[in-house]
Amino acid sequence: MSVVQIKNLNRRLDNLANEAVHELDKVCGNELWRNIGFDAFEGLLDSERRERANYYFGQWQTVRELQETLS
Repeated sequence: MSVVQIKNLNRRLDNLANEAVHELDKVCGNELWRNIGFDAFEGLLDSERRERANYYFGQWQTVRELQETLS
């Protein structure tokens, strides 16, 4: 992979991470999930919100793993 491709990939991964963080903050109503992690979503009573939180948390974790690999 060229340097330009890696930079573009990192930029896209940052965008995905930012989207996931924004959605998780919105779904949870606060930023506590950042400290608590996955357990923060278990307390959500609305199953639709819990599903969205699980989806975006998985997206966020995947992006972080990819970014660590590329570093």
